[in-house]
Amino acid sequence: MRRPRGEPGSRAPRPTEGATCAGPGESWSPPNSMLRILLSAQTSPARLTGLLLIPPLQPCCLGPSKWGDRPLGGGPPAGPVQGLQRLLEQARNPGELLRWLSQNPTKVRAHHYPVALRRLGQLLVSQPRPPPVEQATLQELSQLIVRNCPSFDVHTIHVCLHLAVLLGFPSDGPLLCALEQERRSRLPPKPPSPQHPAFQGEQRLEAALSCPRFLRYPRQHLITRLAEARPEELTPHVMVLLAQHLARHRLREPPLLEAIAHFLVVQEAQLSSKVVQKLVLPFGRLNYLPVEQQFMPCLERILAREAGVAPLATVNILMSLCQLQHLPLRALQFVFSPSFINHISGTPHSLIVRRYLSLLDTAVELELPGYRGPRLPRRQQVPIFPQPLITDRARCKYSHKDIVSEGLRQLLGEEKYRQDLTVPPGYCTDFLLCVSSSGAVLPVRTQDPFLPYPPRSCPQGQAASNPTTPDPAQRVVLILQERWHFCRGGRVLLGSRALRERHLGLMGYQLLPVPQPCS
Repeated sequence: MRRPRGEPGSRAPRPTEGATCAGPGESWSPPNSMLRILLSAQTSPARLTGLLLIPPLQPCCLGPSKWGDRPLGGGPPAGPVQGLQRLLEQARNPGELLRWLSQNPTKVRAHHYPVALRRLGQLLVSQPRPPPVEQATLQELSQLIVRNCPSFDVHTIHVCLHLAVLLGFPSDGPLLCALEQERRSRLPPKPPSPQHPAFQGEQRLEAALSCPRFLRYPRQHLITRLAEARPEELTPHVMVLLAQHLARHRLREPPLLEAIAHFLVVQEAQLSSKVVQKLVLPFGRLNYLPVEQQFMPCLERILAREAGVAPLATVNILMSLCQLQHLPLRALQFVFSPSFINHISGTPHSLIVRRYLSLLDTAVELELPGYRGPRLPRRQQVPIFPQPLITDRARCKYSHKDIVSEGLRQLLGEEKYRQDLTVPPGYCTDFLLCVSSSGAVLPVRTQDPFLPYPPRSCPQGQAASNPTTPDPAQRVVLILQERWHFCRGGRVLLGSRALRERHLGLMGYQLLPVPQPCS
């Protein structure tokens, strides 16, 4: 395989992760203006609506490569094919990118073209002043894709189409037309939808939320635009999309959260519990109690109305309320009733419902001293969080847990702490130590690391508001505080984290936060 002329023996640096979000225009946009298309306050509805032409078969953005392990349109890459993909990912300018494709026709596979488009976008955003791109380079790259797109599979066509739109290729140009024609020839056409003003407004809002640039770096003018949208534009679909966006990206934006709360109260009679569970999700996850005074009464009425219709949705709503330290007694009595428990037994989601019910039962035990209703039977209880949360496992390489573990090993020795220990009723702790009244750290094997549950200071069914234990040794739990444990851009713990710390404290464990060291 030949290297590009004029640059023998050189290796390009690995690409910097980046993203761009330019919508389709009527002509190719220069790089500098292309990056401002959707960040401009004067973004036209046509550009925003154009993003909706891409069916969201699979999320795609101009970030890190997603095709290295599974090529899009062929078997697994091997040998020269894999080497070509690596060279495309390391191309230093659009000209070099094009030369790798045009000079190696026998080694180019379908999945290489999405890699090339993605790398082109990275080159345009990875530098403060992107290099100029010659029209001939863009035209030749477009022609290569047009000639070969009939051999693409459906997924590769969707990815190339999506990336081409984001890069600003003209909507009536040969590239988008060829890709769109291939897409239509393989998928059944959708029936035309009415284009009344409210529908167009919904499209604009959905497009703004679906924009990859907004997903990664939300802009204040877009947030303001959504918060000030006309009432007819705020449909359940758009509000659910907004709620999911805020929850997924940990965005604790009070104006938007208040808009969702107000929408839920106003549309109470028209909303099913399956929709409500999605609307209420960000409030619990982001640990945000809205100012809207009718928010909690509205949710209690919805639970009373539809508790028996959708069991999983009912429990999901209660979980969000539990994170907000609000447990409606009537709804608790219903989900702990034998009829409800028998109804969910044997269903596909029975395990997750039982896990949520176990957490709710723990909340009742620790936080509701006056509750005298039914409880979850012991035989139905399961560990709540028996292992580190999914987000911690997925981001373990960014965590400082190994650093803390090594520090404890060197300072105390391995026999004086336990890592990832699950304590009753099922909370996984980061690190647990037993400390005597004099402050000495005791070997864990000489002590029972678990505090009794329910706490000894409270009989079964009563809260442990002031937990005490006759055991002189204190159980100290080191709580790692990673940046993804908090709402984005702030120091407010996510709802699930705050709930775990609150319950561990009520059970008698001494909590010692360990902030993430500054990088």
